[in-house]
Amino acid sequence: MNLPNALTYSHTLLTEIVGPGMTVVDATVGQGHDTLFLANLVGKTGRVIGFDIQQAALDATQQQLTLTGLGAQVELHATGHEHVGEFLDPDKSVTAAVFNLGYLPGGDKSVITRPETTLAAVKTLLPHLPRGGRIILVVYAGHPGGQTERQAVVDFCQALPQKTYQVLQYGFINQIHTPPFLLAIERR
Repeated sequence: MNLPNALTYSHTLLTEIVGPGMTVVDATVGQGHDTLFLANLVGKTGRVIGFDIQQAALDATQQQLTLTGLGAQVELHATGHEHVGEFLDPDKSVTAAVFNLGYLPGGDKSVITRPETTLAAVKTLLPHLPRGGRIILVVYAGHPGGQTERQAVVDFCQALPQKTYQVLQYGFINQIHTPPFLLAIERR
């Protein structure tokens, strides 16, 4: 058995806390893998709120949701994740949120997540987390602009008050080509 990579481990951390009827956020829909994964976890009574600035990503994800019958519990928004607050119910908590930072695999590599929008979204989501709620960030930094975002996100997470949040960093440190790593913020 091998150690799970950052993406696989992100699903483990989400499975531990997300269940039927919960509200979750996929901050970077991309190819829709996390969206479908979360839709299965929350079931018909739950809600997945997804964001992507690339319409092609949303269209492909919507098609997968339709084919799998998971569309009812998912709402997709063609806007950046920094607008997440506009779509949250102030009276409902957000059990989990997941971000895959970087660019859409197979897409336009000049369209990347940026530290200012990512941190705006994280800051908006933090007060909505219940105890035990998690924000998962899978950080891909091996592209132009990636190291800047990586540093901003790590610096932000290191400064979170430990009485309120626990932050885990998980990733392989002996691999070439800047492997992705995971940051998990959990509300205490």
